[in-house]
Amino acid sequence: MASKKIQMKLGLTNHKTREAQFAGQFYPASITELNNQLDSFFEVAKKGNPDSGSNQHLQAIIVPHAGYVFSGQVAATAFNQIPENVDYKRIFVLASSHRYSFNGAAVYCDGNYKTPLGEIEVDKHLSKKLVNNSAWFFDHPEAHENEHSLEVQLPFLQHKLGNHFLLMPIILGTHDPEICKKIAEELKPWFTSENLWVISTDFSHYPDYETACKVDELTASAICSNHSEKLQSVLKENKKLNIGNLATSLCGWTSVLTLLYMTENHDYTFEKIFYQNSGNSKKYGSKNRVVGYWSIAVYDKRKEFVISEEEKKELLQKARNSISTFVKTGKKGKPVPPKSSGILNQITGAFVSIYVDGKLRGCIGGFARENTLNDLVQQMAVSASCDSRFSSIETEELDKMELEISVLSPLKKIDSVDEIVLGKHGIYIKKSVNSGTFLPQVATKTGWDLEEFLGHCSRDKAGIGWDGWKDADIYTYEAVVFRDK
Repeated sequence: MASKKIQMKLGLTNHKTREAQFAGQFYPASITELNNQLDSFFEVAKKGNPDSGSNQHLQAIIVPHAGYVFSGQVAATAFNQIPENVDYKRIFVLASSHRYSFNGAAVYCDGNYKTPLGEIEVDKHLSKKLVNNSAWFFDHPEAHENEHSLEVQLPFLQHKLGNHFLLMPIILGTHDPEICKKIAEELKPWFTSENLWVISTDFSHYPDYETACKVDELTASAICSNHSEKLQSVLKENKKLNIGNLATSLCGWTSVLTLLYMTENHDYTFEKIFYQNSGNSKKYGSKNRVVGYWSIAVYDKRKEFVISEEEKKELLQKARNSISTFVKTGKKGKPVPPKSSGILNQITGAFVSIYVDGKLRGCIGGFARENTLNDLVQQMAVSASCDSRFSSIETEELDKMELEISVLSPLKKIDSVDEIVLGKHGIYIKKSVNSGTFLPQVATKTGWDLEEFLGHCSRDKAGIGWDGWKDADIYTYEAVVFRDK
C-alpha cells in the first residue's frame, strides 16, 4: 500500500465548505424546483411503497445515485423508510469513488457540505479522529469535490430531516475487499442505533432492459443474504455470463461490501423495497442500454420497546397496590396477572423508584432473567418500599408517593465507550463477580460527562475502582421511563 504521507498529497491544501458541485446536473439547482421534485417523489413513495411500519430499528438504507429523473423515485422509497420525528446523532453516507483510486477511504475534515437546501454540519471531530488513528482513512478533500454519488443523497436527507444532523461523508477509493474489511472494522463502533447509514450505489450498467432486471435481482438477493462472500461470488458469476454491454453489476460494490462486513453474523435483516432502471424514465428512458436502481432497507431484528399509555398506567397502579398491601399488612401479595397479551408478558428488566415529597426513598430493579415485566414490577415495587439505603415507607406516606418505572431493553455488549449516548443509554459494568449499573436518567440528573458516568458506576456501584471499567465488560441498554402523579 502507498504510504499515508503520499496519499495525503492527493488532497487540496485549501480546505473549505464543499459547495454543491452537481446541482443543475443531477438534480435541480433551484430551491423551489428541487423541493417540488422531492415532494412529488415522497408523495408517490408514501402511496406505492409506504414505510414498513415495523417496530424494528432502521439501521441503514441502500440507495441509487443517478440523476433524479432516472433514479430519484427509487431513492425516495428508501429515504421514506426513515421514521417520522427521528433524532439521529450522525448520518454516515458511504460512497465509492468514480474518479480516484487509493487504498482507503477519504473523509472531510475541515469544512461542511452544502446543497441548495442549505449547509450540513460535518462531524469534523470524528473525521480527524479517523485520520489520526487509522491507516485506512485520509484527509483527501479532492475526492469529495469531484464525487456526485455522495452529494446527490443529501437533498433527500435534508427534505426528510432538515439540516439537524451531523454528517459523516466517506468516499471509498479502494478496490480491495480486504481493505474494505479493515475499513468496516474501524467504522463498526459507530454502527449503532443512534446513527443512520446511507450506502450509495447503482446496479447494472448498460445491458438491455430485460437483462438488467434479471441481473439486478440476482445482485440484490445476494446483498439481502447478508453474506459478503455470497455478494462477491454473484458479482464474479455475473461477469462470466458475458452479457452484452454489462460494464458492472454494482458500481458501488466496495461500499456495499463494507456494509456487509459490519452486518454479517449479526441480527440484521435486509428488505428489498423498490426496483426500476433507467428504461423506466418516461422522458429519457431507452431500453437498449440501461442502468439499474434498487432501494434496500437494513433493519435491526431486535424489537424496540413500545409501551402503550394503558400498559404504563396498569404497571404504575399494580406497583402502587403492591406497595400499599405490603406496608399495611407486612405481607407480599401474589402478582396480579396482566390484562392484555402485550409487553407485560415479556421477560424484560425493570426498575421501580419511589419518591416522597420529591425525595428518593427507594430504587430497586433488575435485568431480565425469568420473570415477566408484569411480575417483576410488582416484586421490585415491594423491595423498593423497604430499600435498606432509606427509611421504609410508612402507611401515612402512601398517598404522598410518586412512582417512577424504568422498563429496560435487552443488554448489548459494546466494543467502545464511544457507543454510549448520555441520557439515552444506561450502563452495566461487569468484572468477574462484581457488577453495577446506572439507569440512563442518572447522567441527565447529575450532569456527569461520559468519564464521570463510567467512573462513578465503576467505583460506586461495581466496586472495582474509578478506572475499573477500562478492562471490564460494558453493556448498554435503553429505558422507557414513566411516572405517576
